[in-house]
Amino acid sequence: MTGIRQKVLAGTKQPKVQQRLLPAEGPLAAGCDEAGRGCLAGPVVAAAVILPEDFDHPLLNDSKQLSEKRRDLLRSVIEKESLAWAVAMVHNDEIDRINILNASIRAMHLAIGQLKPQPLSLLIDGNRFHPYGKTKYQCIVKGDSIYKCIAAASVLAKTHRDEYMLKQHEKYPFYAWNKNKGYPTKMHRQGIEEHGASPLHRLSFKLTEQQLKLVF
Repeated sequence: MTGIRQKVLAGTKQPKVQQRLLPAEGPLAAGCDEAGRGCLAGPVVAAAVILPEDFDHPLLNDSKQLSEKRRDLLRSVIEKESLAWAVAMVHNDEIDRINILNASIRAMHLAIGQLKPQPLSLLIDGNRFHPYGKTKYQCIVKGDSIYKCIAAASVLAKTHRDEYMLKQHEKYPFYAWNKNKGYPTKMHRQGIEEHGASPLHRLSFKLTEQQLKLVF
């Protein structure tokens, strides 16, 4: 199934970062976001969050704008105070099989499917999504810096993925995942060149600068 492009929010030009994030319109709207799409190793992780309509927190923002300490603080608040939340992973072997875009959307579907109650509508960070049943949805570019529920999802996706990669670093210490979480840093690529790819690496990605072709 191919992704469906959706128009971003109509109206005035969207700010890159709102001073105050917006609540979702209507009840039981779930925000969805993913983390790890650009990594060389590990899963892509998606989160779906339904917040109470009156939820507010002064630190809430796009997870990329927050320190690790603030993300961890917000994670506990979101998991405690949300009406529903879920996190799902799609691992590197499936990423290689169906590509990273489809894997990211699949992870979102898996997270949405765990929500109880099920959402009446979806707010998706980005501009691509596959329909989730008959649930209405809207894609919003940079939605994690606009809507509270998407920002909350970005925090959960990021913190859960970081936690997973820290555990994997203990098994595979050559790649400095405790520092780069699987992203393509110089140290990560050097580890691949010296020790080869681990079972968690995405073989469909360009793992090293010298790499011309990978044979499956």
